[in-house]
Amino acid sequence: MTDQLRNGYDVVVIGGGAAGLSGALMLARARRSVVVLDGGAPRNAPAEGVHGLLAREGVPPAELLARGRAEVRGYGGHVVAGEVDATTREGDGFAVALVDGRTVRARRLLVATGLVDELPDLPGLRARWGRDVLHCPYCHGWEVRDQAIGVVATGPLSVHQALLFRQWSADVTFFTHTMPPPGDEEAEQLAARGIRVVDGEVASLEIVEDRLVGVRLSDGRVVRRDALVVSSRMVARVGFLAALGLRPAAHPAGAGEHLPADPTGRTEVPGVWVAGNATDLAAQVGGAAAAGAAAAAQINADLVAEDTRQAVAAYRNPFSARSEARISELVTGDRRHGL
Repeated sequence: MTDQLRNGYDVVVIGGGAAGLSGALMLARARRSVVVLDGGAPRNAPAEGVHGLLAREGVPPAELLARGRAEVRGYGGHVVAGEVDATTREGDGFAVALVDGRTVRARRLLVATGLVDELPDLPGLRARWGRDVLHCPYCHGWEVRDQAIGVVATGPLSVHQALLFRQWSADVTFFTHTMPPPGDEEAEQLAARGIRVVDGEVASLEIVEDRLVGVRLSDGRVVRRDALVVSSRMVARVGFLAALGLRPAAHPAGAGEHLPADPTGRTEVPGVWVAGNATDLAAQVGGAAAAGAAAAAQINADLVAEDTRQAVAAYRNPFSARSEARISELVTGDRRHGL
């Protein structure tokens, strides 16, 4: 990513995943000056392919993002490598400070930084994440169909996970790990679906020739498994918004923390929108991309309304400080050359 970072844009998109790039594409096609600031740490980087994405089924995550960056640039948008440190209000817009000392200004912000998966502290688990240690049946269920699947209880959604993965395999084992045993109703549901419950804490993963072959319990027992399912605690990556008064909140489902927003992606701070996993913890790639595009349309409409208000004010007072060129710019709404 070699695009030069200009001083100001109509919109700064923070996050270069599916949501951010989709939003930037929509804005660039709307003839808005837009830059994507990409920290280069996509959540799905360990996965071999993106699944459930129409017409791009199985595409490697890196290839999908490369295509997206090229499309944004094809319409005049910029994509710049950089991690955001802080965002602050500056006049009617925002100042975005990067960790390397650069600063860029924006009239509007689209936050699409995704989330961080906080995983259980089990030896060997993180190294297998996205391979044979999984979390989402719709992302990975087909790839482990008919295999021996283990579900490690780590939170309130673990029983639900086990029941979901039963759709893909008749051999599902539920490990209570450090959680209390399932209640009577949950135990009945698991039994009715033929899901075995194993009590005892999981101590480590058994790996042979770079393949998961089972889990070892704290009492030394080894239970053979081909794939392992865990519920991560999902936390939105939005710490850089603190100076604007935006902070993550507990997700209603108990799955972690997200940045609340209305259905259009608008946050409680005027001028700031959010899309993708930063607000919707369960969004897959297709849903995140759609949310980014929808938020971008709302942002453009908001900018059109502002441009129109300013153009009307200039039209009513043509001898104000605004030049004729400025009036023309406001009338056409063409700000592709920056602020």
